[in-house]
Amino acid sequence: MKKTKQLFAGLTLLAAGQQGVQADYKLNLMEGVTKVSNDIYDLHMLILWICVFIGIAVFGTMFYSIFHHRKSKGHKAEQFHENTTVEIIWTIIPTLILVGMAIPATKAVIELDDVQSSEMSIKVTGKQWYWDYQYLDNDIHFESHLDEASEKSHRLSTGNPHSVPNYLLNVDKPLVVPVNKKIRFVFTAADVIHSWWVPDLGWKK
Repeated sequence: MKKTKQLFAGLTLLAAGQQGVQADYKLNLMEGVTKVSNDIYDLHMLILWICVFIGIAVFGTMFYSIFHHRKSKGHKAEQFHENTTVEIIWTIIPTLILVGMAIPATKAVIELDDVQSSEMSIKVTGKQWYWDYQYLDNDIHFESHLDEASEKSHRLSTGNPHSVPNYLLNVDKPLVVPVNKKIRFVFTAADVIHSWWVPDLGWKK
């Protein structure tokens, strides 16, 4: 994985999320638009296929044994107990698999939190129910509220949420950041706990 300076490469984002998230990515993660989000997606798929392979091997062996070695009623089952070799094997192999998954996962987490040498800092303050943005390196400060169409459509007396193309995703004033820049986000809240998420970044705070 490269340094996080490429974390936000090619990024122009809406603070409330990206279009089509709910419609297109119900069954899997988004690949995202940044290097780190691509790395997270690749790691996710790798671990998924490892789990699929383990599941096929375990259940395949189990069902084969049940079918192939079935016996008639009253048959005396074979009795056996400890097998040191087998126990060592089924301890070492899972350990190696877990370590192999933990190392790249840990690297990804560390990379996400790396804010050294950032070229811009943005403070994000969660409020009920909108976001307050402040570009710390510039005299820019504004509030970002839910788009009026989404705001009206979720009320029973004024509209239907299904009629809004990007329901709960669009905002009136989107946060815009430069491309090919490493950006540090500072998160806080003015009241309750909030969760700020842009799916294409590959992380949530």
